[in-house]
Amino acid sequence: MDARRTEFASRDLRADEDARLGRPSSDLEANTSGRRRSSSRALFSWLLRRRPSSSLTRRILAINLLVLAVPVGGFFFLDQYQESLIDAEIEALRVQGEVFAGAVGAGAVVIAPGVGQQVDPVRASLMLRRLTAPTQTRARLFSENGVLITDTQALITPRGRVRVRQLPPPGGFAPLNWVQGRFDALLNWLPSQGELPIYQERVPQRAGDYRETITALAGRPDAEVRRHESGGMVISVSVPVQRYRQVVGALMLSHGSGEVERAMRAIRIDILQVFGVALAVTILLSVYLAATIARPLKRLAAAAERVRAGSGRHTAIPDFAGRRDEIGDLGRDLRAMTEALWQRMDAIERFAADVSHEIKNPLTSLRSAVETVARVEDPAQQKKLMTIILDDVARLDRLISDISDASRLDAELSRDPPSNVDLRDVLRALVDIHVSTSAVNIVLDVEPGTDLTVCAFEDRLGQVFRNIITNAESFSPANGQIVITANRTNRRGGDVIIVTVDDEGPGIPEVNLESIFQRFYTDRPTAGPDGKAVRLGTNSGLGLSISRQIVEAAGGELWAENLHDGNGVVTGARFQARFPAV
Repeated sequence: MDARRTEFASRDLRADEDARLGRPSSDLEANTSGRRRSSSRALFSWLLRRRPSSSLTRRILAINLLVLAVPVGGFFFLDQYQESLIDAEIEALRVQGEVFAGAVGAGAVVIAPGVGQQVDPVRASLMLRRLTAPTQTRARLFSENGVLITDTQALITPRGRVRVRQLPPPGGFAPLNWVQGRFDALLNWLPSQGELPIYQERVPQRAGDYRETITALAGRPDAEVRRHESGGMVISVSVPVQRYRQVVGALMLSHGSGEVERAMRAIRIDILQVFGVALAVTILLSVYLAATIARPLKRLAAAAERVRAGSGRHTAIPDFAGRRDEIGDLGRDLRAMTEALWQRMDAIERFAADVSHEIKNPLTSLRSAVETVARVEDPAQQKKLMTIILDDVARLDRLISDISDASRLDAELSRDPPSNVDLRDVLRALVDIHVSTSAVNIVLDVEPGTDLTVCAFEDRLGQVFRNIITNAESFSPANGQIVITANRTNRRGGDVIIVTVDDEGPGIPEVNLESIFQRFYTDRPTAGPDGKAVRLGTNSGLGLSISRQIVEAAGGELWAENLHDGNGVVTGARFQARFPAV
C-alpha cells in the first residue's frame, strides 16, 4: 500500500506540475492515436475528392485565398503582442516577489547565535504556502549559500497525502477529437519559442542552476523565460530576500505560460472569426466570379468544338448578348465568326458550282466541235470548226486564269499587309498605258496637290482600275471618251477619296446594276469600239467581282450607276470607288 500510495502521489505531483507549468496532458493520446491517424487520412482523402470542376475556378480560388491568407497568417506571428504579455507577467511576478520577499524577510528571518541572520525554513514554508495559494504561483526559496530551503510545489504531508485531479472524460467521435486537438494546438501555439533556453530542473535543486537566482543572491532582481520540453513556457522571477539590507536568500517565483496562452488564444479566436467570415465571403464571391466566367467560357469552347468537329449548321453558339462585358463581346464575336465561316463556306460552294458550270459550257462546245470536225470533209466547214475550237480553248484558258487569280486573292489579301498607296501615280500609269493602245479618248482629271493616299495593295489597286477602264472601253463607241476623276472629300467618318470612271456607252440596265458584280456574270457587246466583232472567250465575268472584293478588303466600296442627260436619257455608265483616306 505504501508503494502504491507513493506511486499515486508522484503521479499526482507530475500532473500538478504539468498544470502549473502549462504542459499539456497526454493521458488519452496513446489510446486514440491510431484512430486519429486513420480519421485524418479519411478526411484528407475526402478533401482531395472535393476539387473544383474547373481549372479557372481553382485559380480564382487560389489567388483570392492567397491574398486573404497572407495578412491573416501574419497575425499568428504576434511577437510584439506576446512580448508585451510576457513583460506584463514578469512585472506582476516581480511585484509579487518583492511583496513575498519583504514578508519573508520580516517574519521568517531569525538570528542564530554565532551564525547571524538566517531564514527559518518552517516559518518561510508556511508563509510562502499561504501567500502563493491564491495565485497558483510556484515559490522556491534558496539560502544565501544556494541551498533550496523550501518549494511550494513539493509540500506534501508526512503521510503522503494524495491529491486527486479529475481527468477529462474519454471517448467521443475520433475525427472531431482530432480536429479539436489540431485547433487547440493552433490556438495555443506561440511563436519564437525555438530561441528560448530549455527549462531543466535538477535534483536536488540549487541556486546555481538558475541564472536569475544567482543575480538575486547578488542583491539584484532578475527574470528569465524558458521553453519547456513538453511545450509551453516557464516564466520565473527571482528577488533577493533581505533583512536590514543583508541578503539572506533568494526567492524565485515561477509559473507556466497559461495566462499568455489564454490571451493569445483569445485574440487568435477573434482573428479566426474574422478570417472565417472573410473566407466564406471570399469563397462565395470566387465561386460566383468563376461561374460568371468559367461556365460561359466552357459553353463557348464546347460549341466551338462542335463546330470544328463538323456537327452541322444546327450547332448554336450560346447567346450572351445580354452581358455588357468581355464574355458578352466574346460570345457575339464568336457567333459572328461562325456565321462568317458558314457564309464563306457557302461562297466556296457557290464558287465551285459556278466554276463547274462555266467550264462545262466551253468543254461541251469543244467536244461537239472536235467530234464534228472528224466527220466533216469540207475545208471551209473544218476551218470554221477549228475557229470554234480555238475560241473555246481561249475561253477555257481565260476562265482558268481568272479562276486561279480569284482563288489566290483571299489568301493574298489575308497574308500580305497593306501599305500606303498614292492613287494619283496608279491612275496616271494606267492612263498612260491605255492611251497608247485604246481606240477611245481617256482623260485623267485630278486636282493638283490633292493628297490621294490610301492604305491598300498597290498591285491589286492597279488590277481594279484596269478592269474598270477595260470594261468602259469595251462599251464605249468609236472615238468616245472616258473621264477618270479623283478627289478627296470630308465625310462624317473622316476624309475619303472617291475615284470615278465615266464612259459614253449604252449604260447598264437598272436591274443589272448589282448583278454585274456577281461572279461569271457577263453581258458583252457584239462589237468593240473599233467596230470589229468581239471574239468569244475574251471575258470570264470575274473582273468586276474581283475588283469589288479588292476594294472592300481595303475598307472601301465599289458600285455602278448610269449617267443621264437633262431629259433622263442614259448617256453612259459610271463606276465609283470610295476609299478611306490615310
